[in-house]
Amino acid sequence: MDTFPRIPVDESSAAHAAVDAGGVVCYHCGLPVREPGRFTVRVDGEAREMCCAGCQAVTESILGAGLEAFYRNRTRTAEPGGEVAAAPPEELAIYDRPEVQAAFVENGPDGSLETTLLIEGITCAACVWLNEQHLMRTPGVLRADVNYATRRARVRWDPQSIQLSAVLQAIQDIGYRAWPNDSAISERVRKDERRAALWRLFVAAFGTMQVMMYALPGYIAGDGDMAPDIASLMRWASLLLTLPVVLYSASPFYRGAWRDLRLGRLGMDVPVALGVGAAFLGSVWTTLRGHGEVYFDSVTMFVFFLLAGRWLEQGARDKAGEVLRHLVRALPAKAQRLVAYPGDRATETIPAGALCVGDVVLVRPGDVFPADGRVIEGSSRVDESLLTGESRPAVREVGSAVVGGTTNIAQPVLVQVERTGADTRLSAIVKLVERAHADRPRLVAAADRFAGWFVGAILLIAAASGSAWLWIDPSHALVVAVAVLVVTCPCALSLATPAALTVATGALARLGLVLTRERAIETLTKVTHVVLDKTGTLTEGAPGVVREQRFRELPPGRVRAIVAALEAGSDHPAARALRMPPELAGVAIPDAVSVHHEAGAGVEGTIEGVTYRLGARSYVEVLGGTLPALAGWGGLSEVWLADASGAIAAFGLGDRLRGDAAETVAGMARAGLAVILASGDGDEAVAQVANRCGIAEWRARCTPEDKHALVSRLQAGGAVVCMVGDGVNDAPVLARADVSIAMGTGAVLAQQTADLVLCGDELGAVVDGISLARRTLRIIRQNLGWAVVYNVVAVPLAAAGWITPWIAGIGMASSSLVVVLNALRLRGARARPRARGAALEVATIGS
Repeated sequence: MDTFPRIPVDESSAAHAAVDAGGVVCYHCGLPVREPGRFTVRVDGEAREMCCAGCQAVTESILGAGLEAFYRNRTRTAEPGGEVAAAPPEELAIYDRPEVQAAFVENGPDGSLETTLLIEGITCAACVWLNEQHLMRTPGVLRADVNYATRRARVRWDPQSIQLSAVLQAIQDIGYRAWPNDSAISERVRKDERRAALWRLFVAAFGTMQVMMYALPGYIAGDGDMAPDIASLMRWASLLLTLPVVLYSASPFYRGAWRDLRLGRLGMDVPVALGVGAAFLGSVWTTLRGHGEVYFDSVTMFVFFLLAGRWLEQGARDKAGEVLRHLVRALPAKAQRLVAYPGDRATETIPAGALCVGDVVLVRPGDVFPADGRVIEGSSRVDESLLTGESRPAVREVGSAVVGGTTNIAQPVLVQVERTGADTRLSAIVKLVERAHADRPRLVAAADRFAGWFVGAILLIAAASGSAWLWIDPSHALVVAVAVLVVTCPCALSLATPAALTVATGALARLGLVLTRERAIETLTKVTHVVLDKTGTLTEGAPGVVREQRFRELPPGRVRAIVAALEAGSDHPAARALRMPPELAGVAIPDAVSVHHEAGAGVEGTIEGVTYRLGARSYVEVLGGTLPALAGWGGLSEVWLADASGAIAAFGLGDRLRGDAAETVAGMARAGLAVILASGDGDEAVAQVANRCGIAEWRARCTPEDKHALVSRLQAGGAVVCMVGDGVNDAPVLARADVSIAMGTGAVLAQQTADLVLCGDELGAVVDGISLARRTLRIIRQNLGWAVVYNVVAVPLAAAGWITPWIAGIGMASSSLVVVLNALRLRGARARPRARGAALEVATIGS
């Protein structure tokens, strides 16, 4: 019989507590089951409890692939509170199976494969550098980008040269552990790392307090006040209490240093490990000899402060990556599918992952849409803030598209599923965000290279300082050398840039701008010119009521209520634009009878005994007689409403200008940016939009080649160009621009080409994004300035003997923490209030 690999089963304290209390644990992952009976899968003829829909779906996938023996042959590998054990090669081999890879592996260029991996054990920027360098030296790996804040790696490899299991093994060979990026595993790993770090911090804190208790008498006692045997007892007690701190709490520093040295590299854990080891061993030697200075209190305090700094830094890092975690968890675990729509309205509860295209689901108020689809019955308001950054709900009626992961907040609606799983817009955004996190800007690479040289320089300075003090005062040589090793902070240099960029990525997402390439933030700060497309960018890209003229005085909302009644059964875009104006809020819609649609002409119906026609001029004139002429309506589609007495109203349909388009252009001008409108439409239409937005320079009848040439000419003149567009024809110029932004409602090709994707309808987010990028650059400069000044001041003080090792530990931990906390200030970025809704020209002419 085949032997199948083991999977890690979490035996954390939570799982043990559940078992001890007679509770139920998940058959797949081992976590406690909070709602027994909700998620079950039959394995080997027996119903097995699952903790969530994710584990349920994974288990069903494994069983569907005929891998039942996977569960029969697995063993438990995780230990509570401990370090994650290395997975044997046979366990990793399951990830080479095509049916398993289908869930998380994508096709890359030239036959390559790509995936996102979650890496356990990353504690600093040096870990990122080490993983990237090691993977890139592995034959068959084409690209590897690791993000410090999210601990995710984007890896591309040649399947003809290397298997995914070998990639995972390569990461494991240097002391880390990698998993395919799964939200459940990611959350488990994050909690396990936090729990283990907290235990190490607790042991260090307890040891520090106890050692200080034994060290204090030595500090306050005068000469001859303490008997030699008592002093020796104090030292031996301090030694015993320091051992758990040095051997357990400080173990991550030793492992990191050994890993770096074994691979011939100088990482940031090397000076820390040398400092702790030298101070501890020197104190042990003094204790054995019975005379001289001991530094057990300094060692324990140093380790405590370093671990405290890393604990706080890890919390800040988790906050920086919370946007991606919220996106990943946005889709609900279950869905209410109609069993036999339209004949039967009965529903069944199924996992959201089991939905298929064409299914009809019921989404009640407060529920999250389980997939992308289109409303086929009912209307409601939808909270799309997770994707768009817009806190105000959007109206969604019959025919409107809804996005999986957004929340229904008003009325129940029926939705027909159009995209599921990896094909949904939310999944596409998650992939774009992961690609951005994996991107490596030039600033980050430069800072990491400098930090690597800095570690080597510090080792030389520490050796020179210790040697000099052997001549000045041998009793202080060890203390000075340790202080120099400890006080320096290459971590602050390496974290200065990635910490700010990661937080800025999350802040941009809250503004409704999804970053697909992290280097775009750096380029946004240098933009001098913005080139805007018209259709779908400055305008909404769909028919809307641009002008309206009334020919009779009727009660408020009555005209649009009549229109809404006549068009109630139509799914035409023009009908949707006519029947959902803001003025209909709270207005009762009358019933229309004897409704007849004339294809390409209009609709006729009777309301409260009066017959109306709505549609083209020639169609409506049959009922209402000759209609008046309209002046200044060139370029708009006329829709008339009349009864037997004559015209009631006329509506001008056109591509409606976005509500904040003019304000956005004004904001760009205030930011010192030159704005150019480039469109493929005719002169009259482009000139009209340019005038309404306040754009002085515009180009009409532009082909994709013309737009490309325009951007190239601007760049040749020294301009840094930002292109904003939405269509397939914009893809070439988006790729040509220095930085590009695609509309989230536009073509997929444009989004894949762009550096950022605007998810909402608020064009003003572009201005907010540029402002945030400039603020991010200021934060990076502040971080780098702080790191440089700190080291320039601290190293000479330590070499002069004015800083003790424990104070040096506080300084090193604080230096790293300062740059992370400074970067977190970017989390407060919020969109500025903007006008909503384009102005509608309404005129009334007395009958």
